[in-house]
Amino acid sequence: MPHAAHTGTPSTEYRPRRPDEMLLHRTVREHLETFLAREAERGGSLPRFVDRELRKFVSCGSPALGFVRVRCTDCGHDRAIPFSCKGRGFCPACGGRRMAETAARLVDRVLPRVPIRQWVLSLPRPLRYRLAYDSDLCSAVLGVFLRAVFGWLRRRARHVGVSCGKPGAVTQIQRFGSAINLNLHLHSLVLDGVYTEVGGRAWFRPLPPPTQRDVEKLCATIARRVQRLVVQLGLADESGPDGLAEQEPLLSGVCTASIQGLVATGDRAGGAVQRVGDRVEDDAPSLWPARLCAEVAGFNLQAAVVVPARDRRRLETLCRYISRPPIAAERLSELPDGRLAYELKKSWADGTTHVIFSPTELIEKMMALVPKPQKNLIRYHGVLAARARLRPHVVAAARPEQHVLEETPAPERPVAPPRPGRYMSWAQLLKRVFEFDVLCCPQCGGRMKIIATLTEPRAVAAFLRGIGVSPDPPRFAPARPPPRSPGDPMFL
Repeated sequence: MPHAAHTGTPSTEYRPRRPDEMLLHRTVREHLETFLAREAERGGSLPRFVDRELRKFVSCGSPALGFVRVRCTDCGHDRAIPFSCKGRGFCPACGGRRMAETAARLVDRVLPRVPIRQWVLSLPRPLRYRLAYDSDLCSAVLGVFLRAVFGWLRRRARHVGVSCGKPGAVTQIQRFGSAINLNLHLHSLVLDGVYTEVGGRAWFRPLPPPTQRDVEKLCATIARRVQRLVVQLGLADESGPDGLAEQEPLLSGVCTASIQGLVATGDRAGGAVQRVGDRVEDDAPSLWPARLCAEVAGFNLQAAVVVPARDRRRLETLCRYISRPPIAAERLSELPDGRLAYELKKSWADGTTHVIFSPTELIEKMMALVPKPQKNLIRYHGVLAARARLRPHVVAAARPEQHVLEETPAPERPVAPPRPGRYMSWAQLLKRVFEFDVLCCPQCGGRMKIIATLTEPRAVAAFLRGIGVSPDPPRFAPARPPPRSPGDPMFL
């Protein structure tokens, strides 16, 4: 996805991103082969889909591998827009585009104009490891979670006289924590009420918000049911068979260490990830208990965030939040000794503000974030499920008449936005997110149009030489020998 600096006001100049100058790209480009050679000596190797993700990331945004050419119809000014890697693991650019596209699709085409509450379920560490690469188990745990929430909504609906209420939800399976660690948890946007059929039409009944006691009881129910599911599947014994460790021992070790906040490879293997900040006691209790939040046996449930029916802008912000990429490239910096500091968005309760990695340690953390290919990370349930009978009548794309069952008359329905196609172009996304029109010519203000797509190497090289850009694709640095002493710069 092309990059434009955003300062809160519409930008006047388009500045394509330069991935070869980004610290994250340079780190992978210069240290991946060293990491692979070191692990190969120890008998380890990466799964093909992880290796492919890392190598495609380095080529992301390189015009030498192909681009789209756009030209102004008025003054003839043109530019090259490089292709992206379309990675699903950690690429900030592709993750940013997917975030904006997912949020736009959910708001414009899926989520109805009703109150929506975010329910977040965090899981115990052993379960995070099991779910990271077991899609079936992840689906089963998600099913347990939503059945508990949907059951609570139906019971609450019956108390106010609505029988056969039908809830709905969209869930984003998020694989990461704030410190680039593997932390699989579930973000569900649940309709804060239920639909019912009256007179052949779908009506929505908003329900009273949950209380702290409700959240505590739901968390206990979910913990009990998931633990029962784990026992039924024979996974309760942590020393039992581990398919990931048997098939991919390196990836298994990296995932285990990432979940526990440890380093899996290199000279610091088994040590804790280094942290800096104004440290306090690690076990210091929180001064202010979280609202609508409960924890039982390692399961944590939160339900404090709710978006009103009319606030579509805030809803889109929430959708971007739950589908954001795991790494913010602008928060990564290089220290004088060659290590890398990643700034946390919010300091932790113990005062930690940054986590510190060597280049190869950062690569191993990135490895754990790559999901298995062809596994969906966004799921639809209830009336929003693909084959739900009421879905065509309630989703935003249908522009339905929003019938609300309540004592006071419902406000007038707002004008629906234009119905977009299945996918939005990168130009549409940039304009929507940054209020920036990338197809506006910087020379004369005219309109730029796509005139060609260049992928043939000789044509690409000829064009790039003509505009003074190197036609050479990014190359990986060769593997380096092991460090000679702890003072050697390569002792990382």
